[in-house]
Amino acid sequence: MSQRDTANPWLETVKTLGLSVVLALGIRHFVAEARYIPSQSMQPTLQVNDRLLVEKLSYRFGRPERGDIIVFSPPESLQFEQAFIKRVIGLPGETVAVRNGTVFINGQAIQEPYLKAEPDYTYGPVEIPKRRYLVLGDNRNNSRDSHYWGFVPRKNIIGHAFVRFWPPDRLGQIADPEYSAVPERRTVPQQR
Repeated sequence: MSQRDTANPWLETVKTLGLSVVLALGIRHFVAEARYIPSQSMQPTLQVNDRLLVEKLSYRFGRPERGDIIVFSPPESLQFEQAFIKRVIGLPGETVAVRNGTVFINGQAIQEPYLKAEPDYTYGPVEIPKRRYLVLGDNRNNSRDSHYWGFVPRKNIIGHAFVRFWPPDRLGQIADPEYSAVPERRTVPQQR
């Protein structure tokens, strides 16, 4: 008879459960986690109570790109504990402005077909500092985002929302939009 055959079944169960918990926490911390949408700030792309998978590996080895929907810890100045979800619009070193319902990056208007409505506010022009990102909700007029509280530090980014798994009728990948090339010059149109 082997020693494994005589092992205490309760001890084996506790070991298995312990290993399962450690493995689950490791996956959640380093690889991916589930999140839900609590507000209307990302409509129409994401709806209230949508459930998403947020992957964390790509930003350990790369940088967020324009159009990525990210989950992040809010800047410390907000004194808010719950993570936010918004779309990356401006990248480090770029100059961003919002005028007449349009976002300008380095002086060029970008097309945003995913918006619920054009923004009804004016913002900038501002240059985004190193290792900071400008993030905005797709429901621009109903979103507390970078145009209210500033840039998101790179260290605050948790991951990239890439799959919706609930509700079943909206199951699938969350596509990142294509943007035309944005010029590198740092000028924006003057306010009219």
